[in-house]
Amino acid sequence: MTPLILASSSSYRKELLERLQIPFVQMTPDFREVPAKGEAPLDMVLRYAIGKAQSVLHALDRHSLIIGSDQVALLLDESSNAVLDKPLTHAKAVQQLRRCSGGTVLFHTALCLLNSTTGSMQSSVSDYRVSFRHLSTTDIDSYLYKDTPYDCAGSFRAEGLGIALFTEMAGTDPSSLIGLPLISLVGMLRSEGIKLLE
Repeated sequence: MTPLILASSSSYRKELLERLQIPFVQMTPDFREVPAKGEAPLDMVLRYAIGKAQSVLHALDRHSLIIGSDQVALLLDESSNAVLDKPLTHAKAVQQLRRCSGGTVLFHTALCLLNSTTGSMQSSVSDYRVSFRHLSTTDIDSYLYKDTPYDCAGSFRAEGLGIALFTEMAGTDPSSLIGLPLISLVGMLRSEGIKLLE
C-alpha cells in the first residue's frame, strides 16, 4: 500500500484516521498559519490544509499520499460571523461559551490529499453546524471543569460531554466536526487506488 502521511500534530486527527484501520505516519507540518487580508474563512481554511500537506513534501524520500486538514469555527449572528479560536485558558473558554449560548456555530473543515509523485491534489471543505441551548454560568463552569476543552475551537468537545450543550447538530459527516472529514477522505483514497474494504 502507498505510504500515507498525516501532516498534522493533532491528536484528534490522529485518532480519527486510526478509525480507518490503515497504517500511516504522523508528521508535524512546517506551515505558518497567517490569515491573508480580506480572506474569507472558507478560503483560508482550504489554503491552510493545502499548505500543511505541501509543507512535508521535502521530508519524503518515496512516493506517498499526504493528508492535510484544517478547521475554522464561526459564530453565526446577525452582525458578523466571528471566528472562534482555541481558548487555551478557562477565562477565554467561559467568554466563548457565553457568546455561543443560544446561538449557532458553523465549522468549515478543509481536507487535502496530495500525491507526492504526480503532484495531483484533491481538496474539499465539509460544513457542520452546532446549535447551542441557552447556557447558565453554572452550566458553562461545570462543563469546562469536567471536559477541559481548552485546545478545541469553540471551547467544546462534541465527542465528549460537549454534547450536553447542544439542541441540534447538522451536517453530512460528523467526523468533520472533530477535525478530519473521513467520508470525504475515503472517497479521495479510493480515487488513488486505496479501497479500504478490499
